[in-house]
Amino acid sequence: MSAAHTTTGIRLIVGLGNPGEEYARTRHNAGAWFVNQLAEQFQATLRVESKFHGVCGAFTVSGTRVWLLNPVTYMNHSGRSVAAFVKFYQLQPAELLVVHDELDLPAGVIRFKTGGGHGGHNGLRDVMAALGSADFHRLRIGIGHPGHRHAVSDFVLGEPSVADRELILASFQRVEPLLADLVSGHWNHLQKQLHTSADKGE
Repeated sequence: MSAAHTTTGIRLIVGLGNPGEEYARTRHNAGAWFVNQLAEQFQATLRVESKFHGVCGAFTVSGTRVWLLNPVTYMNHSGRSVAAFVKFYQLQPAELLVVHDELDLPAGVIRFKTGGGHGGHNGLRDVMAALGSADFHRLRIGIGHPGHRHAVSDFVLGEPSVADRELILASFQRVEPLLADLVSGHWNHLQKQLHTSADKGE
């Protein structure tokens, strides 16, 4: 990838999660599920890159090369991986899409957002701190809410029901037709199409 590009589209998609089999199927790893599914769909091999503290690969959409990255740090150290990758390839926050689980959305709902706070999400918090910026894009994957804030930790580190997992994985498919919008920076069209289709799926 050339460091000389000036595009405002997405060049790096990061899936947040925790490493290891213990956490692989937990709700908190929904972001990593998304990246894994993209890698499988586009036959992009994800390889361990120690300098990026993660596994990464790349695929091409609409003639544009897009990197995939799943940090292998724990969730609250995700920024270490993201910052290392961004610095190496001289990317701007606006070229970054962070995919993460979202308690405030029910399972099966997926939303695109640019900037904003971390909402208590430790992975987002660390990425923001490491980059010194919140001006990156997010893909918020609904996982539902346990109903009480004291139950959140066990909930996100637990596995969803079979039905909820199927809803979450199905929501990823709504993004596939919009990948060209992601790499070209057509945010308004992306949001309109994604959010309308998500609403129909609720």
